[in-house]
Amino acid sequence: MNEDTPTAMRQEYSKGESQQDSIQSTLPSEEELLEWRVSFDKLMCTRKGQDFFRQFLRSEYSEENMLFWVACEEMKTLKDPEEIEDKARQIYQDYISILSPKEVSIDSRIREIVNRNMHDPTQTSFNEAQMQIYQLMQRDSYHRFINSSIYQKLISTVKMNKASSLENCKS
Repeated sequence: MNEDTPTAMRQEYSKGESQQDSIQSTLPSEEELLEWRVSFDKLMCTRKGQDFFRQFLRSEYSEENMLFWVACEEMKTLKDPEEIEDKARQIYQDYISILSPKEVSIDSRIREIVNRNMHDPTQTSFNEAQMQIYQLMQRDSYHRFINSSIYQKLISTVKMNKASSLENCKS
């Protein structure tokens, strides 16, 4: 089975849950799907949206963009300066370093800012780079996601589950 189908994505999340519970708890609602179609920000502000978009990015070999963005969000929640410094170094090694196999594509001006920020990392050391990657995903990948078979199958699956639930209520 192709790992990018809604069924495969649903199975990935269903560890430890019955399939019906998994379907209800991991698939977005029809309303969420419609919001995602209209707004990249709405897609990115939910864990489900991020997870399904990440699956799509994986199929396009650009998953590192989402991984970087999420890592930056996680770093913003840290309070301990030592943890912030460790996380900043890890993010730099994983996504900014030109030696990294998961290097994200940021311009030289932003790279210089990040390099300066690494002398004394803070929760916001990657803000400019994170914004540039966010805009890249919004401009390039988001529209392909909305038109992708992954998104279309997700809509079909949600509608099918809704119809099935309604049918079960009538029985």
